[in-house]
Amino acid sequence: MRNPVRKQVMWWGIAALVLLLTLWLLGQAVLPFIIGAGVAYLLDPVADRLERAGLSRTMSVVLITFIVVLAFVAIVLLVVPILFRQASALIEIAPQMLDQARVFIDARFPGVIPHAGGLQQTLTDLQATIGEQAGRVASTVLGSVRGAIGTLALLVIVPVVAFYLLLDWDNMVASIDRHLPREHASVIRHLAAEIDDALAGFVRGQAVVILILGTWYALALMFVGLPFGFFIGIMAAVLSFIPYVGVLIGGATAIGVALFSFWGDPLWIGAVVVIFAIGQVVEGNYLQPKIVGGHVGLHPVWLLLALSVFGALFGFVGLVMAVPMAAALGVLARFLLARYRESALYTGQPEPPEPAQPILVEMVPAGTVADRLRAARLASDRARSRQHIDIMREDLNRRERD
Repeated sequence: MRNPVRKQVMWWGIAALVLLLTLWLLGQAVLPFIIGAGVAYLLDPVADRLERAGLSRTMSVVLITFIVVLAFVAIVLLVVPILFRQASALIEIAPQMLDQARVFIDARFPGVIPHAGGLQQTLTDLQATIGEQAGRVASTVLGSVRGAIGTLALLVIVPVVAFYLLLDWDNMVASIDRHLPREHASVIRHLAAEIDDALAGFVRGQAVVILILGTWYALALMFVGLPFGFFIGIMAAVLSFIPYVGVLIGGATAIGVALFSFWGDPLWIGAVVVIFAIGQVVEGNYLQPKIVGGHVGLHPVWLLLALSVFGALFGFVGLVMAVPMAAALGVLARFLLARYRESALYTGQPEPPEPAQPILVEMVPAGTVADRLRAARLASDRARSRQHIDIMREDLNRRERD
């Protein structure tokens, strides 16, 4: 007998509520496991390809783990210190850049910034605030990141969790599939495939795009001698997962620094503009179509909303879970919308009733039912007789022992 729709909605709602409460109450505790599961999910196709190439699953996972850990250590030792150092220096020099921009605007366009109004005072206060709070903001951000991720989680828990999950990933997927409710198994598999396509296409594709853009921006800006070019290039590439945000913020920052550093030398200012123009053209015409391809994408507004909501509700854990949750909710929303368009609420036509269960009639020769009843009675009588004989034997044995 099928479960009523209301009961099914209740049980699925309870499951979703339990998941959200778990993330809210145990967010920091389960964060290393969530990151480890994400790493295993992203690396599973690589392990499958190595298996098809002839390696065993264990050797594939060991090789992948060694390469990933080596790359992570190299990034932490070589790249992260440069990023932190240039970010801190850029924050410290920002007040001077704002002051120079204000002086330039006052000299070239005297009436743009009204000195008697509040805008002039606002810019002055902003300049002073940035100068006073630069060190504090940097230390707070770094402290929050350390507290959220944890050195132990990065160095020990995440690699271990990712290793074991990647080793048993195919078995876990098969086990989950066996425990799906049979009535909805096909629908759940279809939705899971769409979520995987959206999430894998976005995350893996965007990771490759960010890697290529980060390499281009960082090296090109360093080549032209732009101060803080490495940090600005990496920042612009990382923010490029939201269309146009990376190039706008990174380009504006780079051009502002170029105007401050290369004033009077328009050739190098133009070189910075050309670098970001080339990056944007290559990203829009080659990287996004060829790498991300035709996967079900995540709308930038939807992605920003997910980052804001999940970040506000669950903190750093919510930011980590925002992209997969946005992909899942987007697929579920499209599925529910398709069901709504098929329902009577949208079409205005009553749904046809489900066909009644057919009545099965078995044709047998005359007297078959009576013979079966007679045989059943005889079998029942024999069973009772054997049971009575067994009871009498037990009584006789008990008396002999007594």
